Amino acid sequence: MYAGLAPDFGRYVIEYPFGDIYARPGLDLRTRLLTAVAALAAVGDSEVPLGNHIRYALNVGCTRDEIVETIMQTSVYAGFPRAVKGLAVAEKVLAERSGGQ
Repeated sequence: MYAGLAPDFGRYVIEYPFGDIYARPGLDLRTRLLTAVAALAAVGDSEVPLGNHIRYALNVGCTRDEIVETIMQTSVYAGFPRAVKGLAVAEKVLAERSGGQ
């Protein structure tokens, strides 16, 4: 993705969060992914990474309800517009997972 402009950057984007941070002891993977979902929803302009992290969270056993509650919780600290946007991303991912139903 960044091969021409910044060849090492693509590697850093993967190695730091997934190789260094996610591999640390102290939190299980489900908790780390719900935390990432909350942070990305709070940031607000992160539809692609938020969608990806929702998919990852589902892949490690997080439930639809846990993801929805996590995003709803962000409304308290990041505001309703960001939570609404995050829920819209979750809705897309969950619809894609259920075959569009």
